Amino acid sequence: MQFEVWAPQAGRVTLQCDGVTRALERDPERAGWWRGEAEAHDGSRYGFALDDGPVLPDPCSRRQPDGPDGLSAVVDHGRYAWRSEWPGRPLPGAVLYELHVGTYTPEGTFDAAAERLGHLTELGVTHVELMPVCPFPGRHGWGYEGVSLWAVHEPYGGPEGLKRFVDRAHELGLGVVLDVVHNHFGPSGNYLPVFGPYLTDAHQTPWGAAVNLDAPGSDEVRAYLIGSALAWLRDYRIDGLRLDAVHALVDTRAYHFLEELSTAVDALSAEAGRPLFLIAESDLNDPRLITARGEGGFGLDAQWNDDFHHALHTALTGESQGYYADFARAPFAALAKTLSGGYFHDGTYSSFRGRCHGRPLDRARVAAHRLLGYSQTHDQVGNRAQGDRLSALVSPGLLACAATLVLTAPFTPMLFMGEEWAAGTPWQFFTDHTDPELGEAVRRGRRREFAAHGWKEEDVPDPQAPATRDRSCLDWSEPEREPHARVLAWYRRLIALRHEQPDLTDPDLADTKIAYDEERRWLAFRRGDVCVAVNLAAEPAPIPLGNPHARVLAAWEPVDAPDAGGVLHLPGESGVVLALD
Repeated sequence: MQFEVWAPQAGRVTLQCDGVTRALERDPERAGWWRGEAEAHDGSRYGFALDDGPVLPDPCSRRQPDGPDGLSAVVDHGRYAWRSEWPGRPLPGAVLYELHVGTYTPEGTFDAAAERLGHLTELGVTHVELMPVCPFPGRHGWGYEGVSLWAVHEPYGGPEGLKRFVDRAHELGLGVVLDVVHNHFGPSGNYLPVFGPYLTDAHQTPWGAAVNLDAPGSDEVRAYLIGSALAWLRDYRIDGLRLDAVHALVDTRAYHFLEELSTAVDALSAEAGRPLFLIAESDLNDPRLITARGEGGFGLDAQWNDDFHHALHTALTGESQGYYADFARAPFAALAKTLSGGYFHDGTYSSFRGRCHGRPLDRARVAAHRLLGYSQTHDQVGNRAQGDRLSALVSPGLLACAATLVLTAPFTPMLFMGEEWAAGTPWQFFTDHTDPELGEAVRRGRRREFAAHGWKEEDVPDPQAPATRDRSCLDWSEPEREPHARVLAWYRRLIALRHEQPDLTDPDLADTKIAYDEERRWLAFRRGDVCVAVNLAAEPAPIPLGNPHARVLAAWEPVDAPDAGGVLHLPGESGVVLALD
């Protein structure tokens, strides 16, 4: 078997495979690369030593059986017999479901999660979006401190477990999206800087030195990241990737990394004969991310739209701290702006940032499905001090209003696991660092962060405590009980309507017509022949739709069709979807 590794600064590289050590030779055709042959098979343990140093895992390791610090293992992807012939499922018309493998079930494995996928098909979602699955220290964590970007976290089930999960999802008609982190590497088990200039001090990120996308040696670093992305799509038959915090990918080169990545993914899609897509998490409000490459953009397929979330959250809860401040001044106006224009900050002043932010989105060029809309995500729940979900903050009626807006808005909707039944379990920040000093640093840092916002240290959950993770696991007995069962039925009805009514997946943002009353706390919008209204106030609201010819398709509380004057009398904390005749 051929082994190779990029180590441009090494004077000597040796391979240790199944206890046998042999020297590698420089590759005469690729500067900085070393290669050599050795007997190996699926499962063989191996690693590389540079200049007689310790044996380290392969930067391109496909498996880390003993965690990030252990030896790598050979993976023969051809050994897995795929059960499903999968044609793929594109992003337009999708309903996504964000899922964390480690807390979706108490077992916290791919196999246990796969056994619960039937719930998602009954719900009506089309794609499961897995939070990161690369190896990280310990057993439990969010996954954003992963290393070995080609490997799969062993406690989840390793490479074979992920394949079984994807296979089962595809058998049920569900696409699979994977969250990948290219903007930083985890602090523990990261040996990449020993091998080469994977990081650069030329730029800084919240996690320290930036990933090297534009300094000397960056050609190989970019190829490493793109190779990893393509491997998930090819070897595991993943349908799309969610790119974490692309605003932290600092790249001054003329050919931006994201454009290079989207080009490579489109080429693989053509080769594989199935749709593949990229979704960015971005804080930039820059429409170039989701504009076609031929029109001067980077060619990504979609991006998370936090502006919609912030407007909706402030309207529901009245919270106004931090980045919510600009939205909280007039939350219904903010909602209306995002529903019809995509971004709220499109060149406007952001008090949180102390500067103008964003630029307008060209609604004639950018389809609505390229923006993801949501009321909750792992970030917006887990980065609260106590990981409290929206269900801990507002009534079931307001939860129903949030679901109504998310699932009928022009955007591609996304749910966070458990929200569909108003889960009563929190989703808290948890880690399992095996390095005691790092674990203590994370614990202190978390408590110090929230102490600055008025929280007592003892009220901030200990990230390293096993109970913090255990509290965050979904309680699968809840969907059978009220009020959870009623909320779940509402989600199912709304998702079914989204699939049944073509107007609800119309890609034209400009076709959304909106009316609202900031003081009375109601908002209504029309998309084609479908009209949606929500009343966030406690008391009933008369909503002038201007059209008496409408029938109710779905309503959280019993409601009559509009009266002869076209006025809809909507109960408090309630939502309704109507068909205009």
